[in-house]
Amino acid sequence: MPEVVAELRKVTKVYGRGPTAVVALRDVDLRVEEGEVLIIMGPSGSGKTTLLNILGTLDKPTSGRVILCGTDVTDLPEKELTRFRLEHLGFVFQFYNLIPTLTALENVMLPMILLGRHSMNYVRTRALALLKIVGLEERAHCYPQTLSGGEQQRVAIARALANNPDLILMDEPTGAIDLESTVRILQLIKFLNRYLRTTFVIVTHNPEVALIGTRVLYLRGGVLREVPELPTLRGSELEREPEELRELLLTALEEEVEVFKKLVRRGVVRSEDVKRWLRRVRYCVETLSRSHTPRHSPQYHKSSQDSGLWRSGGRT
Repeated sequence: MPEVVAELRKVTKVYGRGPTAVVALRDVDLRVEEGEVLIIMGPSGSGKTTLLNILGTLDKPTSGRVILCGTDVTDLPEKELTRFRLEHLGFVFQFYNLIPTLTALENVMLPMILLGRHSMNYVRTRALALLKIVGLEERAHCYPQTLSGGEQQRVAIARALANNPDLILMDEPTGAIDLESTVRILQLIKFLNRYLRTTFVIVTHNPEVALIGTRVLYLRGGVLREVPELPTLRGSELEREPEELRELLLTALEEEVEVFKKLVRRGVVRSEDVKRWLRRVRYCVETLSRSHTPRHSPQYHKSSQDSGLWRSGGRT
């Protein structure tokens, strides 16, 4: 049975008091299971961003409880929440929120530096590997203002993955980029979910984003409802999966195993985190190995041609 990564219990959020009070969320119950891509849709002002901020511990509910990774975070002090976010959550925003004075590489390195678990050599190596996975290795030393919107969003995704979060929260990830970049971002999310079992909660206006969802919810007037029928991906360009990405993920996992062993020996990770990590890595290795195509096979050469999009250093 999948583990519950996030849970909201009767969460209500009210802004203001008296007759001018605005109810953004009304008794919301929500369970997000490991490996889901949960899409939350709804009109402007429906409470989507409020819901995401509460899930991300950036805001507190007026009433109700918030449980993340088995921990009730509702009343945790800000210092503990800051550490919790670094260890368990990744964020991707509509307008990227990259630090303009840092290069793409340094933006991805930052969460790992703040967490303080790894050597600078490992931090740099992992950041480069993540940029390679999102197709931006050649742009590693560029500053955000020299990158296109699609490239900045892929840097933001690499940054969100830096500390192996249990949950990645996305607020309108395709809202400020063009159609070609949107397809590339959605391909990447779908790929990471399938092969790394990364759990996503995505709030969006864009119906195309629902194509990659395992579940879609609709929020209106602060009330959350299930969407019973999901659109399918049949015939969609989103079904393409470059072989090169699978090879990159396998290599990254091998390096991650060695680093995690050191962390366990140093006693800097909790036993429950070890169990969660082992389960995720086992799933990733099995899934990637089943889908892996040897380099010498005809299928590999076709996949390699298809993957040119991801190796391109051109702007998106």
